[in-house]
Amino acid sequence: MEDEITMKNQFTLTNEQQNILDHADKYAREQLYPLAQRMDDEEWWPSDIMQVLGKLGFLGITVSQKYGGVGLDMLSAGLICQAFSRWNHALALAWVAHDNLCANNIDKNGSDHLREKYLPRLCSGEIIGCLGLTEPGAGSDALGSMNTRAIRENDHYILNGSKIYITNGPIADICLVYAKTVPGKGSKGITAFIVESDMPGFKVAQKMNKMGFRGSQTAELFFENLRVPLENIVGDEHQGHQVVMSGLDFERSMVAPISVGTAERALSLSLEFAKTRKQFGKPIAQFQMVQSRLADMYVWVETMKTFCWSILAEINEVDETQAGKGDIHARTAASIMYCANMCNRVLDNSVQIFGGNGYIWESEINRLFRTTKLLEIGAGSTEIRKIIIASELFKS
Repeated sequence: MEDEITMKNQFTLTNEQQNILDHADKYAREQLYPLAQRMDDEEWWPSDIMQVLGKLGFLGITVSQKYGGVGLDMLSAGLICQAFSRWNHALALAWVAHDNLCANNIDKNGSDHLREKYLPRLCSGEIIGCLGLTEPGAGSDALGSMNTRAIRENDHYILNGSKIYITNGPIADICLVYAKTVPGKGSKGITAFIVESDMPGFKVAQKMNKMGFRGSQTAELFFENLRVPLENIVGDEHQGHQVVMSGLDFERSMVAPISVGTAERALSLSLEFAKTRKQFGKPIAQFQMVQSRLADMYVWVETMKTFCWSILAEINEVDETQAGKGDIHARTAASIMYCANMCNRVLDNSVQIFGGNGYIWESEINRLFRTTKLLEIGAGSTEIRKIIIASELFKS
């Protein structure tokens, strides 16, 4: 009997986890959803939102309470991300970049000095964080083709180069930047640094205007003779590739809930529209082809949820030395790939159900539809995800 209960709970949320999801959903519906349209229309960012989230305990979810965090696990953070994404996916993406890519990374890999210096302010929302990995011309080969260079000079490194498509780039106060410190070593010889945006030589080269996730601020960052003290190195010197690879697994597990929340909202909107939209004298919900689409969408959403949750639960048991390789490397890639692909299918069917109403830029379903492609590209494209999965399969 105990084994049956364990198996059942493996695929369902506990009461505490459901309460976290419901609490975040209520807040997002009431406070974040009203911001979504303007964020999309104007590429606008609500400047005080991070401090508000910090006061409400929605920042530093996985960060130790010692440094001002909440001290919860990855599944709890994923549920918050899922709930936020139902109502404002652009803000959810900015939240992930801040809370997971930056704060969680520093918490797992940074020195005590860096944790004490930056984490309390990241958890309160006093400062905003981002991650600087992708470069112009590099794309999926972010490590092997890295052109950003850092040359050591006594107690500093001199940083030169640029990063592109950086979520939170225009608004960030600190950036976790990866740079080549030992040339000629391919994807190795890289070091991770914390760079502050007010350091001389840091520049937002351009703010980027996007198709989807428009309220989430994105930029190209430029570094010119930027002096970074040695104490700002995250992880071991010249071993930043380990920080990258482990961080990508945590990132992929956390981006997958964005697809889940977006798809959930699309299904809800489609059901509501099908019940009220009339053609040939009756609601289109009575047409079997519409019912077929809705049934498919329901199945895709349900499988997305359980797979996504199970991977988040698994990565709770993995530390930064274990991530980036083995079974969890394949499974986080599978989670983000499956959820992104299914989100694409859900939104494609949603727009078909909405017809001309869904093709209008200002409609919510159109806003959701324009998110899908980034989810198949960011944190490693679908093709990279398949390579990772196949590579781990052949190792077994």
